Amino acid sequence: MFTIIHVLLTSVFLTALGPHNRTMHFVTEFILLGFQGQREMQSFFFSLILVLYVLTLLGNGAIVCAVKWDKRLHTPMYILLGNFAFLEIWYVSSTVPNMLVNILSETKTISFSGCFLQFYFFFSLGTTECFFLSVMAYDRYLAICRPLHYPSIMTRRVCVTLVCVCWVSGFLCYPVPIVLISQLPFCGPNIIDHFVCDPGPLFALACISAPSTELLCYTFNSVIIFGPFLFILGSYTMVMRAVLRVPSGAGRTKAFSTCGSHLTVVSLFYGTLMVMYVGPTSGNPTGMQKIFTLVYSVVTPLLNPLIYSLRNKDMKNALKKVLALTLTQN
Repeated sequence: MFTIIHVLLTSVFLTALGPHNRTMHFVTEFILLGFQGQREMQSFFFSLILVLYVLTLLGNGAIVCAVKWDKRLHTPMYILLGNFAFLEIWYVSSTVPNMLVNILSETKTISFSGCFLQFYFFFSLGTTECFFLSVMAYDRYLAICRPLHYPSIMTRRVCVTLVCVCWVSGFLCYPVPIVLISQLPFCGPNIIDHFVCDPGPLFALACISAPSTELLCYTFNSVIIFGPFLFILGSYTMVMRAVLRVPSGAGRTKAFSTCGSHLTVVSLFYGTLMVMYVGPTSGNPTGMQKIFTLVYSVVTPLLNPLIYSLRNKDMKNALKKVLALTLTQN
C-alpha cells in the first residue's frame, strides 16, 4: 500500500514541481552537507547511524509482530502501540537511508523534487506520530479515569477508526505548506547545511524574503505540535489525579508504570520538536539543529521499543515468544 502511495505522490510532485523548475527555479538540485569531517569521522557516523537504524527496525518490527501474533495483545492499547511501532519504522526510513547514501556520496546532491518529497514524508509521518501519541493518551485516560465505561467506549471499531484518522489526517496536513515553499524562487546557492530537507534552511536559500509564508509555516507547525501536546498534557493531568486517589499502592505502581513509558516517549519527542519548529530556526546553530533532528528522528524511534517493552510484562512475554518462534524457524 505504501509503495503505491509513494509512486502516486512521486508522480504528483514531479508534475507539480517540474514546471516551476523550468520557469521559476534556477536550482534543480540541492547539496545536503550532512555530517562534515574527515573520512574517518564520516565512516564512524555511517557505522553508528547504520547500527541505530537496524536496531530500530528490529525493535519496532518485533513489537509489530508481537501484537499481530499474540491474541492476548489484540486490545486497543496494544493495537495502538503496534501501529505506533509500524509508524516508527516508516518515520526513520524516510530520512536514514538517504542520510547513509549521503555520507558515502562525493556529490551529496538531492534533486529539487526529491528534496520536497523527503520533506513531505518526513513531516507527514512526524505529524502522524503527534496524533498517535494523543490517541494513546486518550486511551490511557479512559482506561484509568473511566474504567467501567472503557470497554463500551474504546471498542475495537472505535480504535480502528482512530488509527485510520491518525494515518489519513497526518498525510493531509503538509501539502499546502510544501507547495507554498516550493513556489519560492531558488536561484542559488543550493547548499543545505543539514542531512534532511528542512523548512528553515530552505527559507534561507530562497532568493527573496517570504515573511508571510514563513510565519504561516511556523504558525502551522506550532498548531500541529501544541494542539496534540496540550491534549496529552490535559489527559495525563487527569490520569495523575485519578492515580493519586487509588488506595492500593500496587494499583498506583501499575498505573504509573503504564503511563510512565508513554510520558517518557512524549517528553523525548516533543522536547526536541518544540526547540526545532515552534520558533524560527535561524537563531539555532546548524550543529544544534542537526543534533535535535537526529534525536527525534533516529534516537527516539530506537528507544521507543525499549521504553515500552521493559516496563510492560505482557509485551515482554509476547516478545519472548516472537524471539523463540524466530529462533525455532531458523
